[in-house]
Amino acid sequence: MMQDTVRLHATTVSYEGRALVIKGPSGSGKSSLALALMALGAELVADDQTVLTRDQGYLRPSCPHALIGMIEARGIGILRADMAFGPVAVDLVLDLGQRATERLPHMQNILLCGIDFPLLSGHDDPYFMARVFHALKFGFANL
Repeated sequence: MMQDTVRLHATTVSYEGRALVIKGPSGSGKSSLALALMALGAELVADDQTVLTRDQGYLRPSCPHALIGMIEARGIGILRADMAFGPVAVDLVLDLGQRATERLPHMQNILLCGIDFPLLSGHDDPYFMARVFHALKFGFANL
């Protein structure tokens, strides 16, 4: 049976209504990547725990009440953060527990609450964050 709501160990940011869910094991860099994306203009939806709710064909991410407006900065502490304003919908999912090694990897997908999303893998590259932000902002070319 398909769930309409699921809670993930994930950090979520958005840009102009398009949300990126960043999942991965503890210590994999979810919050650090989110902070870097926020420095480029993304907004925080949720850090550490993301609630995903299916709503009229969209998957809407939200933050548990106790964590609203906070993000962990490893080595510094818990910081305040502006939250995304208005409804956002999941557009991409990134799994930092997986690593991409190919130059142009085959696109993977992930099914969440019955909706299919592009699944990106992490990459050990200083420009990876810029690539992820560009994918969130503009999407993928349909070749």
